[in-house]
Amino acid sequence: MGTPEFAVETLQALVENGYQVVAVVTQPDKPVGRHGSVLQPSAVKQYAVEQGLPVLQPEKMKDPAFVEQLRSYEANLQVVVAFRMLPEVVWAMPAYGTFNVHAALLPQYRGAAPINWAVINGETETGVTTFFLDHDIDTGRIIMKKPFAIPDDADVEYVYDGLMHLGAQLCLETLEAIIAADGHPETIAQEEIADSQLKTAPKIFKETCEIDWTKTAKQVYDFVRGLSPMPGAWTTLVAPDGHETVLKIYKTRKTGRQGQGSGALSIQGKALCIAAQDEWLEVVELQLAGKKRMLAHDFLNGMKNLELYRVK
Repeated sequence: MGTPEFAVETLQALVENGYQVVAVVTQPDKPVGRHGSVLQPSAVKQYAVEQGLPVLQPEKMKDPAFVEQLRSYEANLQVVVAFRMLPEVVWAMPAYGTFNVHAALLPQYRGAAPINWAVINGETETGVTTFFLDHDIDTGRIIMKKPFAIPDDADVEYVYDGLMHLGAQLCLETLEAIIAADGHPETIAQEEIADSQLKTAPKIFKETCEIDWTKTAKQVYDFVRGLSPMPGAWTTLVAPDGHETVLKIYKTRKTGRQGQGSGALSIQGKALCIAAQDEWLEVVELQLAGKKRMLAHDFLNGMKNLELYRVK
């Protein structure tokens, strides 16, 4: 059970390692295009169809017709990767239960966007966890974990790709452990390893992505890379006449030079710099609304009197 590209890697690992995938469950096709007249299948569906696997796309997970169809496959086990919350009638169905491959080291970063939030919060390590599903989101008993280092210059794309491959590997190891233990591998309750400072990973919306220049340069630097390339951190560029334009920022560089007032804008040599709370942050890659993503150097060449602008 899964939807995005992240889940395809695990499904492919199951297929290529000889496991009998009796069916694949994914989201219904999404309407795309200007008029929504074209239906776009999920990445998981595209791969499943290529492999000749049966695909189920329920609108509602409690739909009796879907539940009966799912039961007819008589699966021993269900594997969930980047999907939606399942009702008990679904996750409790197989004899060996249902386990999830989660892109974080649980109990930290429960929620929909664990990769983004780990980078935004400046973590130096994250990882993947497999756990059995229960009634609440991401709270079930942990089966296995694998850590993954986050370099200081890594963005979400780098971490996403790394965890995608690591998750597929951990899924196979988890399957072997479950089979060897006849459905009852050693597990640990998350409450036993949870500390008082649990960090969450809620869904990210457009307003979540607005840069707060009153934060430190390190915090803004991590925020930008934690949202790059998707969905992209943004700020508002204000012209001398008050006209406002959305500016997406994909990459920054810490300068170590003390700034002058949060949101101040400065051309330093051939670099575009914006002041955070404590120091100047150089903008390396950006995208002005309606334009293509570009290097800040090219942006400077096409803008006049940029020193008179500011961000908010």
